[in-house]
Amino acid sequence: MGMNDAVKADWRVGVDIGGTFTDVVLWREGADNLVQIKLLTTPADPSRAVLDGIGQALDQVGIAAQELTSVVHGTTLVANALIERKGVATGLITTRGFRDVLEIGREWRYDLFNLDIVMPTPLVPRRRRLEIDERIDAAGLVETPLNLDQMPGLVEDFRAMGVRSVAVCLLHAYLNPGHEQALGAMLAKTMPDVAVSLSSDVSAEMGEYERTSTAVANAYVHPIFRDYLERLVAALRELGYQHELLLVLSDGRSIAADVAVKYPIRLVQSGPAAGAEAARLFGELARQRDILCFDMGGTTAKACLIHDGEPERTVNFEVARETRFAEGSGLPLLIPAIDMIEIGAGGGSIARVDQRGLLQVGPDSAGADPGPACYGRGNQFPTVTDCDLLLGYLDENSFLGGKMKLDRDAAALAVRVHLADPLGIKPIEAAWGVHETVTANMAQAATIHAIERGLDATRFAMLPIGGAGPVHACSMAQKMSITRLICPAGAGVASAIGMLAAAKSFEIGRAAPSELSLLDFTKAVELLNDMTTEAASLVASAGAEDDQVTRRFSAMMRYLGQGYEIEVPVTLEMLEHHDRDGLLASFSECYRDRYGRSEDMPAELLSWRLAVTGQRSTLGDSLGQRAAAGEAAPVSRTGRPVWFGESFVETPVFKRSDFGTGSTIHGPAIIEENESTLVLPAGFELSVDGALNLILDATS
Repeated sequence: MGMNDAVKADWRVGVDIGGTFTDVVLWREGADNLVQIKLLTTPADPSRAVLDGIGQALDQVGIAAQELTSVVHGTTLVANALIERKGVATGLITTRGFRDVLEIGREWRYDLFNLDIVMPTPLVPRRRRLEIDERIDAAGLVETPLNLDQMPGLVEDFRAMGVRSVAVCLLHAYLNPGHEQALGAMLAKTMPDVAVSLSSDVSAEMGEYERTSTAVANAYVHPIFRDYLERLVAALRELGYQHELLLVLSDGRSIAADVAVKYPIRLVQSGPAAGAEAARLFGELARQRDILCFDMGGTTAKACLIHDGEPERTVNFEVARETRFAEGSGLPLLIPAIDMIEIGAGGGSIARVDQRGLLQVGPDSAGADPGPACYGRGNQFPTVTDCDLLLGYLDENSFLGGKMKLDRDAAALAVRVHLADPLGIKPIEAAWGVHETVTANMAQAATIHAIERGLDATRFAMLPIGGAGPVHACSMAQKMSITRLICPAGAGVASAIGMLAAAKSFEIGRAAPSELSLLDFTKAVELLNDMTTEAASLVASAGAEDDQVTRRFSAMMRYLGQGYEIEVPVTLEMLEHHDRDGLLASFSECYRDRYGRSEDMPAELLSWRLAVTGQRSTLGDSLGQRAAAGEAAPVSRTGRPVWFGESFVETPVFKRSDFGTGSTIHGPAIIEENESTLVLPAGFELSVDGALNLILDATS
């Protein structure tokens, strides 16, 4: 390619920082090939790995950073700051009498029979939670005026306590934000060096505890995230990048850095959400609309259901749980997010024998530094990756395309000393036990996740992503009675690919509780028009052209008295025409689709939602055209012994590049690409579709 061609080209980069690896994908608009880079995360300064990865990708195609038209980024920084409690000293201003809402919570225990239950410690200790005289009632009317004369005293207290960020959460501010906005304006004048998060801005939703928790979490990470972004943007400028940095949110949408920095809590699941967006894209290419996305990286494994071509979404989830899989043991957040569940350990998760003499895997991880024992960086404890190496699923000489040699002896020693000898079994049996424990736990958790959403996982195709996903996918699918898997090229860097596929988009919600029979349609239209104006300006800063922007309205609805709501699509015309029957019919249809029935009961509406979306990425169109000719029955280049439950089986090893459209093989086999390895047991047939996805079908 000549330099003139490169200058004209529309080059884009997707970057995902994970707990163990940082993934970089470079793509030119219209091209059907991707430049994929995977390198160890640099925990002390995550931007270092980002810049190294972008530099390597640019060098591969011989272009300069000036020629990049967009960099899309996702990071675990926000999640890690919450999990590790490494945020800043944060203060909270709340309505008098509501200082302890963070500790009162929902007033229920997530484990009724555990006398030693540990509840999540509030991010803001009681001494930094201050009250002010004001009161807005449940209709949004001022009951007690805001007493701004008390503010100088609160500011003085915050200064004395070294507060760097302040959350403001007042009663019923989701209906009337006036008091919060007045406090925000005064804080901006009196404490200009302090970050301010208003609950009515961050999350204008019902639920005093959840809204307070969300605003506080946003404030807790705000200065750290702002400083990180400023450093990264400056470093990209120095590299020569001249455009806006885009960031992927927890709902899989992308937005400009200047908007994201106001709402860092919206990025708490950015990497996994981008992975789900990639799974949606690959499922679309494989013409499969029901997908179970299984994302297993170095630190955790997550699952997401993509039903009828769209990821399941939520506006209510938890982070930083005290007990890993126990709902109610974490910090609740009210933000739009893809509905993902953490279902297990990652490749770097440490295995041990617990006090009962049983194998336990995780929750602690060896991370990127020192990493698994086989990385040779000083960790002496066995991890899932070490066990996979001993089982023959991974090869010490071809990991990361041969760029990173693994230490088999170190892995064997770690497994023998810490697992096999204490259990009185052979090291290979201990390694198999870890592999089976991990896959069984993940299969059970993913099945329950589907059942809780009224969906049958056996009707879904599994799509494994992440560096460790394809290694464990077939074993997990067998345990879940799933008979089809879709394995895309680049599965190990799928989150970075998903970032390139993410649309420039933003979703906002506004609580407006009302029984459907009492709904004020005129007020509703007014509110939705205000939301349209606000959201349009947010995506415009990310470069979305106004004439290409689409708007999708929805309402969160439920039957009167229910505790959970569902999302229902609505149109502005429906409200303008006061179409109460149309709203009810839309709700009944969505309810019936989810639960198989509808009820003859009054319905109520809790909040309005609006998703504003700019032009969609053309990545899917490009990848759908990358069919390549291949041998009908490829011949393996090498082979190695692989453990399949009872003994080692001499197994052919293929390179991913050996396969083209129309190629077929039967298991057992190992298929390697630079960023991941697919383990294909006996009982599966592999074929390749027109988009170069490997389609695995169970034959027994």
